[in-house]
Amino acid sequence: MSLKERVTEDMKAAMRAKAADRLSALRLLLAAVKQKEIDERISLDDAGVTAVIDKMLKQRRDSIAQYEAAGRQDLADRERFELEVLAAYMPQPLDAEEVAALIAAALAETGAAGPKDMGRVMAWLKPKLAGRADMQAVSAQVKAALGA
Repeated sequence: MSLKERVTEDMKAAMRAKAADRLSALRLLLAAVKQKEIDERISLDDAGVTAVIDKMLKQRRDSIAQYEAAGRQDLADRERFELEVLAAYMPQPLDAEEVAALIAAALAETGAAGPKDMGRVMAWLKPKLAGRADMQAVSAQVKAALGA
């Protein structure tokens, strides 16, 4: 079963269970997926759906920080709930050792020697780490490994 089908089935189950908050979060996700498919005139595979979820997770984290700074704990709690629902559809995150091993493999395979090779290394890593690691942290590690 594809990720999109799994989300659709979970949405139907949330409807039957009358879980309004969960249903709302899943509808937002499916709407974002359909919007991306319409905009790009493609049918998203699991990697594409994961990219949409990853973007939505980043939006939720930013919203939580802004709501908490503004003293709106009720809205922050709602965003946190949506974040939990969406995070359940992400692939299992890699631990630090696995990420370090992939960075080492990327450096060896691309022949990266200095900071100017950062783009090539990140291009090699991105499809392997998408949704499984924080790409900002990975970028910092690559930068440190390249001596930038």
